[in-house]
This record gives sequence, C-alpha cells and structure tokens, in this order.
Amino acid sequence: MSADLPQFISVGKGENERQIAVRHDERSAPGILWLSGFKSDMLGIKADVLAKWAEKQGLTCTRMDYSGHGESGGEFVDGTISQWLEEAVAVFKQFCKGPTIIVGSSMGGWMALLLAKALHGLSERGDGTLSGIVLIAPAPDFTEELMWKHEFTDEMKAEIMEKGRFERPSEYDDSPYIITRELIEDGRNNLILDEPIITNCKTIILQGQKDDSVPWQHALRIVEGIAYDDVVLTLVKDGDHRLSRPEDLDRMLKAVAELAQR
Repeated sequence: MSADLPQFISVGKGENERQIAVRHDERSAPGILWLSGFKSDMLGIKADVLAKWAEKQGLTCTRMDYSGHGESGGEFVDGTISQWLEEAVAVFKQFCKGPTIIVGSSMGGWMALLLAKALHGLSERGDGTLSGIVLIAPAPDFTEELMWKHEFTDEMKAEIMEKGRFERPSEYDDSPYIITRELIEDGRNNLILDEPIITNCKTIILQGQKDDSVPWQHALRIVEGIAYDDVVLTLVKDGDHRLSRPEDLDRMLKAVAELAQR
C-alpha cells in the first residue's frame, strides 16, 4: 500500500482505544521503522528524507504517529510512555514482516530501545525481526533524568504534583508542551538506563555535542548500558538536537545503509 495517505489501526480497548496513523510502503527487506520524538510527527524532515531514501533503495518503510501526535487520534495530554510504546509494538507486529531497522529520534530513541526490550520478551511478535537500531539524539528516561531531575524547579514539580500538569514553553513550536503528572509517573515505570539494555542487534548512535535538549553525555550512558551487543557512537561536534542539516541527514542515511547491508 502506498504511503501517500495514512492508514489507521486501532490500539487499546474501550475508553483507551485510539486510532494510530501509519504510512507504510511495502518493498524489499530489510524494512525501516521510523519512530519520532516528543511532540514530533512522521512528516518531519528526517522522516521524509528517510522515506524517500528507502524508496530509492527499494526498501520497505513504515512511519507512525503516536496518539496525540500528527495524524493520529487522541489528545497529547492523555499520552504516556507506556501508551506510545503499546502503539509502537502494535505497528511493528502488524507492518514489520521481515528483518527491520528501527530509526528513533529523541524520544523515539527511548521508544526504539523499549521496543527492542518488548520484542525480546514477546512470544508472538508477528514475522518481524529486529536487525539494527539507529538512534538520533536519543532521549531515554528523559521524563526523569532530563526533566524532573535537572530542568524542573521545585515550583514546577509542585505544580505538576498538585495541579496534575505544567505548561512548558517549546523551543520548536508556538504552543507549549503540557507535562502531566501521569506522564512523569508512568515514565518511571519505563526507565532503562540503570539496567542492562538488550537489543540483540547492532546500534548506531548519532549525537550532537551542542544539543541543548539532550546532553551528549546522556548518549554515553546508553553505550555503557548496551553491554552485550555491538554499539557505535558518533559525536557531532557542532551538531544540535535536531541533527537535520544536510550533513546530519547524510550521516543518518549512511548509518541505516550500513545496517541494511549486514
């Protein structure tokens, strides 16, 4: 099916059911699954460049929007890490039918590592297998390690706990991020940096050293956590969080191409 228009799948049950938008182009293996960042969507520049590259290479490409993001249903403020992971697992099981490379940006990097962990524990994962991971400015555990511990003041924490939410100005959007208590508390159930990270495949990490959102040292914790599988970290000295310059996009495509040839 062409990805010119999204198709929708239902994830969750009852009041928790939501419609998840997926753009899927079926071609040859290995396939590529794109996972976006926090309040980003599958039509961003990196996702678009990746999809066009996959088309030229004749590779299957799948993109999705989490609930409350992009073309998917639901409200952003209702989202949690667990819900978005459930959606990523559902998309993988339904659309990723062969060896698949996951490419995760920012929060999508956390999702990619959680998805790898989930797939490792699933007895029924469909026909898909995880053959590689590319992480771009990955932000695992960001709700706790980057927001709660380092960014939020005592006043912000109190507002979240007492009122259930805090409106955080966005550097990339006119509308603020609404950080909910549920997002913070659920994030604590999905922390991965203080335990061994199991991927069962090679991981390539691209991290800018001028990233104002995710310190480059954060990527070192991922490298240390992946104790049993191959991992390569590239630090881009003048790179920011987006890593969307032509040279950054080229690094992303080269990383995916390397994994596709394995």
